[in-house]
Amino acid sequence: MITKLLIANRGEIACRIIRTARTMGVATVAVYSDADAKALHVRQADESVHIGPSPAAESYLVGAKIIAAAQQTQADAIHPGYGFLSENADFAQAVIDAGLIWVGPKPASIRAMGLKDAAKTLMMEAGVPVTPGYLGADQSLERLTKEAEAIGYPVLIKAVAGGGGKGMRKVDAPADFAAALESCRREAKASFSNDEVLLEKWITSPRHIEVQVFGDAHGNVVHLFERDCSLQRRHQKVIEEAPAPGMDAATRESLCAAAVRAAKAVDYEGAGTIEFIADASEGLRADRIFFMEMNTRLQVEHPVTEEITGVDLVEWQLRVASGEPLPKRQEELSINGHAIEARLYAEDPAKGFLPSTGRLEYLSLHEEAAEGIRVETGVEEGDTISPFYDPMVAKLVAWGETRKAANDKLFSLVSSVEIWPVRTNAGFLSRALEQPDFVDANLSTSFISDWIDDLIPSSVAEQEIWEVAAEAALYDIWLNDEGLAAFRLNSKPGLSITLTHAGETRTVPFGPAIGGSTTYRDDEMILVFDYGTTYQFDRTSRGTGQASAHDGDIIAPMPGKVIAVDVAKGQTVTAGQRLLVLEAMKMEHALTAPFDGVIEGLAVSAGAQVQVEALLCRVVPAE
Repeated sequence: MITKLLIANRGEIACRIIRTARTMGVATVAVYSDADAKALHVRQADESVHIGPSPAAESYLVGAKIIAAAQQTQADAIHPGYGFLSENADFAQAVIDAGLIWVGPKPASIRAMGLKDAAKTLMMEAGVPVTPGYLGADQSLERLTKEAEAIGYPVLIKAVAGGGGKGMRKVDAPADFAAALESCRREAKASFSNDEVLLEKWITSPRHIEVQVFGDAHGNVVHLFERDCSLQRRHQKVIEEAPAPGMDAATRESLCAAAVRAAKAVDYEGAGTIEFIADASEGLRADRIFFMEMNTRLQVEHPVTEEITGVDLVEWQLRVASGEPLPKRQEELSINGHAIEARLYAEDPAKGFLPSTGRLEYLSLHEEAAEGIRVETGVEEGDTISPFYDPMVAKLVAWGETRKAANDKLFSLVSSVEIWPVRTNAGFLSRALEQPDFVDANLSTSFISDWIDDLIPSSVAEQEIWEVAAEAALYDIWLNDEGLAAFRLNSKPGLSITLTHAGETRTVPFGPAIGGSTTYRDDEMILVFDYGTTYQFDRTSRGTGQASAHDGDIIAPMPGKVIAVDVAKGQTVTAGQRLLVLEAMKMEHALTAPFDGVIEGLAVSAGAQVQVEALLCRVVPAE
């Protein structure tokens, strides 16, 4: 058995691995960058090693530094978590060549499934159904355009080395193909150092279904049933659940058997996930579920599988990597109840889901709220959300005997999230969980885009929220030194309070507020937490409006790199036209014209590194 484990990752997955290792009596070593010097995973590990500057390319993605850290601390194994180097076959081989145990599949298996085009060919040979598309070596624009027309629009462009939703573009019409291909290739090159793509037929009623598989070095492969990961935004999963709603026993048996065949085709060891796309226009049917790709690692959504099977997948990983056989046979595995996971991100839905960085001055996740609740996080109050990495705050998970019971628990948990000043998607998640189509399990990968206007809470408080803030402020005023409320018999209090919120100042009379909102207050401000959304009120007026930039100023919403400038000084533009593209936190963000006008000036060029709120360009109304 492994005795000391180095975790080549950070954040919640590093903390998750540490927890299981500790219960197994395995010592742990954390690695960290400059930005993570005081991170929770560093504080929790038995030992820690600094591996470089904050950018991942100079720390968490440098395999030689990680292997050196393992040798320095005399660790005998490396667990890659997910992301970073977890699916890098060369790194896996380097770990093995250094005499260390690699907690993951064999490098040959990673290579076999690492390129989507080659993996699809292999799956077809193994009798696993695949989505119709183009997997050819000819990557010219002319050939790809021709193949897209032959497949029929809409089509999906996918980076062959992609993952995490990067390097993927849906194209609805021939006129949009060339631009989408250019953007896809650019993002794929930046993320995976490989700009080759494949094409797939876009399925119009798609559901994303995946199967958890596990193999050992003794030839055993089992599945741990399926998950539904259909709720996605920009091809990144947001809410996942297990088992998949509407999956009958026969379809489940067929799907899971195909997943096991896929794993056996590459002589798979360790934890892996076979991802499928289902045409759910007539429900889930075995003949309308197609292989998409294999993830040769632990998944972000693995907790929902653990919750319905009672299996600790990280423990299984460590045991299998140590040479032990799988702890259970297929017939010993069964589904118990239902589990749903929501990914809590530091991002602002009201501003196009732009990541929100900074110190978590106030954080409460209320994970003690109910039985069947599980919170996986890599931060505590006082920690910082860095601009260098994925902005996940936590994975919020709920289990119940039924889907409704699980959803009710998760809705309660998500709605009670209290975080400040970092913005989160908690309000967005709570609205998604109570949306009627989600409650009724009418799922598809277009769910979020279909309902986006209903799912994004306003950042400006309604009158009821003002009243909650006023009540909180007046509560402080009414309490005397002994903590007793002052009052007069047979008379209304007659009190009011002046508050400022979102640039508006109001005098709000006292009146007991109703609803389920909670508050946090100090000498200067009051925060109202309402179903996951946070509203800030200043106790004293600080002016009737917020300082704002010129209406046509295009401001950097976050630190990043300008990777494309599409306009020139003096050029006429129309409202919504793309002006620049900013790359930040591993994603591309297009900045568009706020109105019809003319580019008065450009402050940046492609390749420039910019800080948050830097002026990028200015649009003035056309005369």
